[in-house]
Amino acid sequence: MPSSTYTLFRNAILAEQQVVCTYEGRHRELCPHILGTNKRGEEAVLAWQFAGESSGKLPQWRCLRLAEVRNARPRNGPWHEGGSHRTSQTCVSDIDLDVNIHVRKLR
Repeated sequence: MPSSTYTLFRNAILAEQQVVCTYEGRHRELCPHILGTNKRGEEAVLAWQFAGESSGKLPQWRCLRLAEVRNARPRNGPWHEGGSHRTSQTCVSDIDLDVNIHVRKLR
């Protein structure tokens, strides 16, 4: 059974909503793109972090383990995504939901 955080991120992807949360002690503003589990079987999301706090330059792709996400809430706002995909993502190995495949149906 998925966690409540997993369900929140899943619903946000389906509605193309942003998610605001705390991860690794930092405030994050994200657009989640791919949801499922990582190679260890942990719930994970690949998201585009467009604002908030970061140890590096923003915007950038983020791989979040959902067990470490705190105070997540969806919000309406513009959808953000990365410009180029030079390598295959390795964040989510068992994909449940991908905004580009399952939601947008390659519009």
